[in-house]
Amino acid sequence: MNEAPAQPRPAGFGPEFGQRVLLTIDTEEEFDWEAPFTRDGHGLKHVEALPRFQSFCEEIGAHPVYLVDWPIANDPRAVEIIGDAVKRGAAEVGVQLHPWVNPPFDEEVNARNSYVGNLPRDQEEAKFSLLRDRIEAAFGTAPQIYRAGRYGLGPASSEILKSGGIAIDTSVRSLFDYSHDGGPDYTNHPVRPYWVDEDRALLELPLTTIYWGMLRQLGRQIHRLQRHLPTFFGGFSRFGLLERIALTPEGVTIDEAIRGIDIALDDNLPVLVLSLHSPSLAPGNTEYAEDEAGVEALYDWLRAVYAYLGKRGVRSVTAREIIEAALR
Repeated sequence: MNEAPAQPRPAGFGPEFGQRVLLTIDTEEEFDWEAPFTRDGHGLKHVEALPRFQSFCEEIGAHPVYLVDWPIANDPRAVEIIGDAVKRGAAEVGVQLHPWVNPPFDEEVNARNSYVGNLPRDQEEAKFSLLRDRIEAAFGTAPQIYRAGRYGLGPASSEILKSGGIAIDTSVRSLFDYSHDGGPDYTNHPVRPYWVDEDRALLELPLTTIYWGMLRQLGRQIHRLQRHLPTFFGGFSRFGLLERIALTPEGVTIDEAIRGIDIALDDNLPVLVLSLHSPSLAPGNTEYAEDEAGVEALYDWLRAVYAYLGKRGVRSVTAREIIEAALR
């Protein structure tokens, strides 16, 4: 599933669907992104920032999908906050699998095994099944959408997800390559939603990333070369020739995001998938929100982006609405 599909079958959406936006939250524990992976040594203090975030989403018309992992699904406060929003129909809950903190703990903890798709199928399936069942028990609803932690899909992932009742995978981060430490290479994966197989049992909903600039049509080829000659291509973005823009407030400015939105909409992308990590909602947990000013900048980004999407006629959508529209 981490291999680029040879002939992907694009998912079709009727004209009444229009163009929509989905906000996904990698809802996870706090940990040092630069340190080696460990089973423990993480925290959940930022969970207290979730009520403000949920209220903010409701104010701007966003309908967040909380992709929760094992520590979150087993934290009573997180379950209370997210569960309330889910019960009120103001949010959805999905699955995010961080294998190093998700039982059963049979594998060695290292960078390669942090991509769950690299594990033997029985280990990947056991971890997924425990988490999926825990989420259904905690939140009272069967999750239908999944993201592999670190975007780590593997060859057995699609069959595991389908067996577990997952209808949408959103692990593919198109135009990004994580192969330097054993992860997937999504450089050549489609940006548009596509069916993983012919039976239309699993929809792939890639995180939205686009190329902007005069050379954007050559973006994939240039980025392949850039792996070997990084300094030579360093000025491409600076001179407006080529820029890769992911729709996230983490490391992407408001102006960059709006440029990306314009390209995505002009290319008739049916669903724009935004993403962020829940620890960024409190200061000091990620490099994107090192202090209170960084947290406020994240909220400013979301406020500005949703206002612009509204001007462009883009409405929020739920995961359930996406799969219903695609199947229709």
